[in-house]
Amino acid sequence: MTTETPDPAGAPRPAGAGPRRPIGELAFAVVCALLGVGVIVGAGAIRVPSGSASVLGPRVFPYFVGALLLVAAIAVIVAIATGHRGQPDEGEDVDPDAKTDWRAVVLLVAVFCSQLVLIEFVGWPIAIAVVFAGAALTLGAKRWWVAVLVGLGLGLATQLLFGTWLGLSLPAGPLLDWIPIFNG
Repeated sequence: MTTETPDPAGAPRPAGAGPRRPIGELAFAVVCALLGVGVIVGAGAIRVPSGSASVLGPRVFPYFVGALLLVAAIAVIVAIATGHRGQPDEGEDVDPDAKTDWRAVVLLVAVFCSQLVLIEFVGWPIAIAVVFAGAALTLGAKRWWVAVLVGLGLGLATQLLFGTWLGLSLPAGPLLDWIPIFNG
């Protein structure tokens, strides 16, 4: 007869088994802390134009994100140290016996790699439409034309927002270069 004793996270454990080691949680906290430090150090290297009249410079947001990452890492470490650990995933809708669909993986990799070639030749909006539609169809979208229209809408919206209004360098491509709002 085996008896089960609950671990600090509440999951039953076989008798004689030691407490569950929080290796995953600690790894998460360390990665968050390293990312936070990296973001803060990187933000310090951002050049601020001299004579800038802006109250908030280009370093504010990266400093904020880096600080949030460090606070999250510290909070996770404190939670682990006080015995508050995450519940193990029960895998409620995961089939552990299901095989990997390598065809889908290869198609997704090909779709995302197509972005490297397509941006230069057809421009950002069309390339995004191809990537979105390709990924959606690979993952089981039923109506191809909806995936293409949504992808085209996302491509045009990001082109307008980032390429036109924020001034980032996103090529509009030969199909949209003649429209004044896209080549401004």
